[in-house]
Order: sequence, then C-alpha cells, then structure tokens
Amino acid sequence: MSISRRAVLATAGLAGLSAGTALLSGCASSSTSVTGPSGTPASLEVFSWWTEGGEAAALASLVSEFHVHNPHIDFVNRAVAGGAGANAKAELARRLKAGNPPDTFQGQAGAMLDDYVDAGQLEDLGFLYQQQGWDKLLSPTLLQLTQRGGKQWSVPLDIHHINLIWANRRVCERAGVPTAPASVADFVSALHKVAATGKNPLAISVTPNEIWQLKHLMECLLLAELGSAGWPALWRRGGDWGSPQVTAALEALREILSLAVNPTAEVTWNQASAMVGNGSAAYQIMGDWTEATFTLAGLSPHRDYAWATAPGTSEAFLFASDCFTLPKGAKDREAAIAWLVECGSQAGQDSFTTVKGAIPPRAVIGSTERGLFDLYSNWSMVEWTTKQVVGSLTHGVVARAAWNNAIDSALNSFVTNRDPARLQTALEAAARQYAA
Repeated sequence: MSISRRAVLATAGLAGLSAGTALLSGCASSSTSVTGPSGTPASLEVFSWWTEGGEAAALASLVSEFHVHNPHIDFVNRAVAGGAGANAKAELARRLKAGNPPDTFQGQAGAMLDDYVDAGQLEDLGFLYQQQGWDKLLSPTLLQLTQRGGKQWSVPLDIHHINLIWANRRVCERAGVPTAPASVADFVSALHKVAATGKNPLAISVTPNEIWQLKHLMECLLLAELGSAGWPALWRRGGDWGSPQVTAALEALREILSLAVNPTAEVTWNQASAMVGNGSAAYQIMGDWTEATFTLAGLSPHRDYAWATAPGTSEAFLFASDCFTLPKGAKDREAAIAWLVECGSQAGQDSFTTVKGAIPPRAVIGSTERGLFDLYSNWSMVEWTTKQVVGSLTHGVVARAAWNNAIDSALNSFVTNRDPARLQTALEAAARQYAA
C-alpha cells in the first residue's frame, strides 16, 4: 500500500470520527440492515484503546468501510486512551461488574480473554465461525493459539508482529552502527556508540502509565536468551524464572535502560516512535504499529527508517492479535454481531490492517490482496509463515491479567531500584502464584 493510500484512508475515516459518533457497516454482505426499535437506527457502542497515531487512523478507516456497507448503524466510539489498553481494561472491568457492557469490546486473543470467559461474560462465537466459515479461512496457527476449551470467544481482526526493532537510518549511519543489530550484545554496543554522538540511543518511556513499553522490551530480551522453545515454557507451571538465561536478559535490560535518555518522562509509544522518525533517537523496540506512525508522517522505508526482528530473535515471530467479542447482555446484540461479521471479512480486515501496520489473520493472502500492503507488511507476511510463532506477554497472549499486573508491579519497582536480581525474584514469585 502506498503512503498516499494510507493517508487518504486515515484522513477520510478520522473526519467521520471527529464528531464522536459515525456510521458503520455491519456485515461482509451489504444486504444486512440492522435497525433499532420501530425502525430507528441501531446504536453500536464499540470499546477499544485505539486513540493514538496509526491505531486511531486504522479504526477510522474501518469505520469508513462500515459506513459504505451499512449506513443504518450509529457507531459510538468509546475508545479509552492508554498504552497497551491498561486504562481501557480497568474501565471495561468496572462496566462489566456493573452489568453495563458495551455492545462489543476490543480484546487481545489468548490468555487475556480467559478471565472474561471464566466469569461468564462472553458469548461463545462458534455459531458465527460456522456461519462465516472462519474455521477454514482464518490462520490455523492463530486459531490453535487463541481458542479456549475448543471454543472461539473472539473474532481476530489482525496479526501484529511484536519482536521488532525500528531504526533511524541517518542516525545509525552517522554513529557507524547497524540498523539491525544481530544480537543483544551487538545492540548494547550500538547503543553505547550512539550515546557517544549525543543522540538518544533508545526511545522508551517507563512511567507507570507507560510501563508496558519496558515490559515489551523485557519480553524481547527474554525471547532472545531463551529462544522460541524456552519462551513458551516460562508460561507453564514449573517454568524456570530463576535460570541463567533469565538473569542475562534482566541484566541486559538494566544496561539498555541506563543508556536511554530521560526514560522517566511521560512519552506515549507513538511519541517515542516519532523520536526515531525525526532523528532525535536511534532505535525503538516496538510492535509493527510503529510503521504506521512513520508512513503517516511521510517517511520512506529503507531511506528514512529500517526495521528488523529484535536483536537475537530472528528465529521467532512474537505475535499478538487484536480481536472483538460479544459480551453477554449487549444492548444491541444484532448490531454487535454485524460488527463481528465485518471484522472477520476480508474487506474489513484489509481496511484496518493496511493502515495499522498489521497483517490479516486469514490463512491465504493472495497476490492481488498483497498489493494493497506496503513493503513492511509484505515482509511480515513472509515472517509469519516461515518463523516459529510464539505469543506475547505484553499484548495478552500468554498470561492472564493478574499475572500481567504482578509483572507490571515488579517492573515499576525495577525502574526505581534498577536491581535485576530483585526483579528476577519478583518474577519467580509471580510465576509460582499464577502459572497454571
């Protein structure tokens, strides 16, 4: 996909969202018309955390696609700001507890949904999978990793590549460092060289609201040390959080964090991405939504910025998948189902993923469809099918909310004490308490 196409889609969609509500289509087939009582327009309340940069533009593009297909549904945008959805998840928990669910809410396929499933707050979507043929159309790798008890509780909208490093080419060239350090040791060496030039080596924020950025970096370092076989074993009962590999990853985390300039400033992920894009920082370890920030800013791949798998993780594809659910007690269930059907369609997925920087979750992406996507996304599609796929911690796949929250607490303490041994002890304790 060209930059101009992404910008046009984003601009058109954002105009529709600016008033707070928009119209959206509901179904892959435009023949479905959903209305409320007495023929009034149905109102669909959609809960997400897409408020920043390319993610907001992607939501806007999806809403525009829905408006084309079904103008009879009023879209009510209930996006809640906050990196990795921490604030949104807290607000959602309050609403679900109060018996006031949105019509549908964004989730992350995998363990993140387990608490909602166990609490009986979601409808089983098997009927939609059968009706739409998603059990055959969606990636079998994704379906295997995201089902729970043989059932599907959400509709995947995308696949995100998590273990990535982004680099400003000019900053790296001037410092004499690679844009794609092959190992963690190479990365640390490059950071030292960039620091010697006066540039910020690593764009990252580690404030309590942005602690997920540090967790994202930590999981990439753990994956580098443990490999694609050792990483999943951490999340099973008996996983060895006291191993030398974990120790090495956490010691590297301390050294890397010590080289970042002012990491305790409140900087959102897309602001950190912009630092790399404008040349005030050399690197960012972040998922592929960063690419949308670059292209929407008019930057060119391979000229202005570069990407690669995070240092030491070239054998793996660390993934996450945004999805939508059907809460029990949704006020407008039919409109919610219409939304889910569209999210599972090729048109809906392409309208979203071409803007967000992700790739579609379907098993087969034809050559014509690939032409809609940019250089990065086509590279990522190859990575998905050729590398060992493993699930992300930060983005909901491998650990439930309570375990994730315990890790956040340990990382917040680490920001203050910078003691990897204490961090490792806290991570071991969390695993003993929460590993299933």
